[in-house]
Amino acid sequence: MMEPTLQKKAGLARRLSAGVKAFQSKVAEHAKAAALKLSDYMVLITTFILMFGAVYLVYRLQPHYEQIRSERLTTVWGTAFVILAVSLLVIKLCFLVYILVLYLRYKAVKSVSDELLPTCTVIVPAYNEGKLVWQTLLSLANSDYPKEKIQLISIDDGSQDDTWQWMQKAKAELGDRLEIYQQPENKGKRHALYRGFHLGTGDIFVTVDSDSIVKPNTLRNLVSPFIVNEKCGAVAGNVRVLNNKSGMIPRMLNVSFVFSFEFIRSAQSSLGSVLCTPGALAAYRKDAVMACLPEWINQTFMGQLSDIGEDRAMTNMILKQGYHVVFQRNAHVLTNIPEKYKNLYKMFIRWERSNVRENIMMSTFAFKNFRTGPKAGTRILLLNQWLKVIMAIPLTLLMLVFIVTHPILFISSVLLSILIFSSIQVYFYAKWHNIVESFWAYPYSIFYAFALFWITPYAIATASRKGWLTRGLETK
Repeated sequence: MMEPTLQKKAGLARRLSAGVKAFQSKVAEHAKAAALKLSDYMVLITTFILMFGAVYLVYRLQPHYEQIRSERLTTVWGTAFVILAVSLLVIKLCFLVYILVLYLRYKAVKSVSDELLPTCTVIVPAYNEGKLVWQTLLSLANSDYPKEKIQLISIDDGSQDDTWQWMQKAKAELGDRLEIYQQPENKGKRHALYRGFHLGTGDIFVTVDSDSIVKPNTLRNLVSPFIVNEKCGAVAGNVRVLNNKSGMIPRMLNVSFVFSFEFIRSAQSSLGSVLCTPGALAAYRKDAVMACLPEWINQTFMGQLSDIGEDRAMTNMILKQGYHVVFQRNAHVLTNIPEKYKNLYKMFIRWERSNVRENIMMSTFAFKNFRTGPKAGTRILLLNQWLKVIMAIPLTLLMLVFIVTHPILFISSVLLSILIFSSIQVYFYAKWHNIVESFWAYPYSIFYAFALFWITPYAIATASRKGWLTRGLETK
């Protein structure tokens, strides 16, 4: 009779111990969350103190500004600098107004019926992605899209971790609804997509990054423009940050992503000239892809095969064929972004190198009769891209000179400019999403101005370099 009693007591002790551990774990989680929230508030408060302090400094130092301006106007170079600075400001303001007008004209295409939806091949390339690829594939399989019209393909690009095992797990769960393939060695995302394009049987190709989660209605919203617009050759999805609660960098970039996609790409879409369909979520008309596929896979820059910028390159080649490229605000995807500074600047370097290369490529056809209908808007978008590239190095050098000669004036001027111009992003995000989160536009602008200003000049100087930079095992 004693043994069962002892067993019951032992079982009760184990349950109590497990309960205590669970409680301690919950307390630790809440403490961590509270600490993160406190640190968030501290960052935002510090940001506002800096910016409004800058307003006060600019007001107090106004006589010095006037003196410097007067001194510069007495020399030819100084006068030229002032004229250039004012001209750039006017151009940027005019372009912003132009983008605003285009944005107000934008309307997302509503999803068409199941009967009208086209057959669709979804391609998910993966490299060193681990469990995330499994989550991505399951989210795609759970899409509100007719199962008989969707082909789901995932390709492991020679991963060195357990990515293939997670793909096999997804295959075991999804059965014939998923096809998985393994590259014999790591050849790059472009080659993985190339294989997927050849395996695809759908009328529309959809590409999704292997660290991204789609909403149930994403696919049907993404491909609907192809049905209502026969000129549509590609569609860009609406990218948001998945890990925006994991640290300050993702939290800041989430606001930046919303402005970049829901404002800038909406405006570009009104012209049928979205400049880049993002790798995280994009759709292409099969005929348009197959027409440029040999050129795309064999693309070179300065004599070397291109291994980056496959999304912008595909967009350019489809625009060149005369197709329209549009944006679907109602086609959402949540994607992971770097949480550490080192991984973030590597990602930005890759993007900027791609921009330099593809601006050159786009310039070879944008000023020709590349499609029917208006083309001036597309050319304005490209010229704005070039203005950023051309002025990056001179403005960086002038900034460094200004820091050395007038450090207080420089810092206060930059912070005041951030307060003024970032308020546009804050207003946009607050109107459509969340007013508290919108304030992260301010610290992000400060972060970019003082910690990432060197990205574009460096990318221009190293545009010919190869390498993905952010998919090594050390980043996991």
